[in-house]
Amino acid sequence: MSTLSESLRESGASLQRVFRNPGLRRLNIAFAGSNMGNWAFSVAISIYAYQHGGPTVLGVVGVIRYVSMALFGPLTSTLGDKFARKRVMVSSDLIRAVVIGGATVIVATNGPALVVYVLATLSAIAGTAFRPAQAALLPALANDPAELTAANAASSTIESVGFFAGPAIAALLLAVANMPTVFAINAASFVWSASFVIGLRAESKPASAEHEDSGFVGETMRGFRTIAGERDLRLLVSLFFGQTVIAGASLVFIVAVALPLLHLGRPGVGLLEAMTGIGGVVGGFVALGLAHRNRPSFFFGVGAILWGAPLLLLAAWPALAAAIAMMLLIGAGNSLIDINGFTVLQRIVPDAVMARVFGAVESLLIAGMALGALLMPLLINTVGLRSGLAILGAVVTAGSLLGFGGLNRIDRTIHAPLKLALITGNEILAPLSETVQEELARALVEVKVPAGEVVITEGAPGDRFYLIESGTALVTRGDAEVNRLGPGDAFGEIALLRDVPRQATVRAVEDLTLYALEREVFLGAVTGHSDANRLANVVVSRFLSN
Repeated sequence: MSTLSESLRESGASLQRVFRNPGLRRLNIAFAGSNMGNWAFSVAISIYAYQHGGPTVLGVVGVIRYVSMALFGPLTSTLGDKFARKRVMVSSDLIRAVVIGGATVIVATNGPALVVYVLATLSAIAGTAFRPAQAALLPALANDPAELTAANAASSTIESVGFFAGPAIAALLLAVANMPTVFAINAASFVWSASFVIGLRAESKPASAEHEDSGFVGETMRGFRTIAGERDLRLLVSLFFGQTVIAGASLVFIVAVALPLLHLGRPGVGLLEAMTGIGGVVGGFVALGLAHRNRPSFFFGVGAILWGAPLLLLAAWPALAAAIAMMLLIGAGNSLIDINGFTVLQRIVPDAVMARVFGAVESLLIAGMALGALLMPLLINTVGLRSGLAILGAVVTAGSLLGFGGLNRIDRTIHAPLKLALITGNEILAPLSETVQEELARALVEVKVPAGEVVITEGAPGDRFYLIESGTALVTRGDAEVNRLGPGDAFGEIALLRDVPRQATVRAVEDLTLYALEREVFLGAVTGHSDANRLANVVVSRFLSN
């Protein structure tokens, strides 16, 4: 009992900490409004499509919306790496508000149903820009990894609550008002979201693909290439994909379990769906309580197992208690996967491609759900429901267990990046949040300079910021000695911050070991943080006044 009380206290403390952070508070309040509005709209558009065309039209509209999201997600996510993420999110909200507002007018005036379906699809496409930008912005708003995990947990909990509240709101409004009212509420929810997001602290344009020469298609595919090129990302995304295959299969097996297997009738389908939502809320609070442990990859793996192992339980024991336990565990596993998986991605993916990686992940997850929805009927028709559940559960559970070695390696990497002390000890970089500092530490490039060689030359273009780990360097302007630098000192920021040629020559007096940050990485971190930017300008002014 004391352990449970302690866990609840830790969860509450983590949640309070998130909402004490002005940026995270605004982001979550914005998301709460638009998420509930979206769920209400999903119910309304489904009823509207069914009333105007029956189950066939309902199915076609749903497929088109999801396929459009999968195809356009990688394209729209590129915007979050090319422009200020706050601006992308506000634009996404306002576009959706206008589009759904238009659909509201058409529904209210009995206009063409086809136009309503087109507008609903356009709204879904516009929404694909929001979530990657939101996920990529969170690390800049969170002060440390525990707060980042708690922020993801808060978002996941809000999403789980919205799963209940949105349809309930829609049902109430349809009972006391009409269909256009639900549409209008959804449009208003996007205005609500934009009004909170626009008040976030100023954010610079991310260090992005503006220097890439691969063209728009190449930039769009950068998220997929980043995932394919990093073994840690491949592991995470493959486990994510396995989970969504079961999620897609659950659209089929929940009905099959409730009706032919357990003979629960139609209410049984709703019961099992509700258990998933309840488990998701519980899992969200568990993740909040675990945020301080700083082992997000490990708990991500636990979440993956909770998607696979419960299927084995029901396959072996086809009873109502087992079905309820399965859905509760799957719901909890879903929260653990989403919260910790997003946290890990935010901590290991470079900021310059983060939105595109999240866009690629979203697209792959939708594909996984489609595969699961196609695979489950095939398994039922060939080997039967219980054997099909056993096969899926065994594959995902085994894959998750095999992945724990890699997940533990990821936790060791993100817990204490090599050379982090160089970042935290620097005057300019010290004010940055811990998550951003970790990202910069992972982006450092080692540079060895023998005694007597020049590191940077006065008048040359600037491309890097340097931190000295060992050795001594001489700084000269013209023929005059300006300064001598040693371990812990840094140079090269003036040309980057002021976009001017190098203001001095730096030569190694003795062998130097340097660690460099590329121009885009340095500027993306410093200019996006007011205190770091202010201190950087103080350092620049101090040097130029000498």
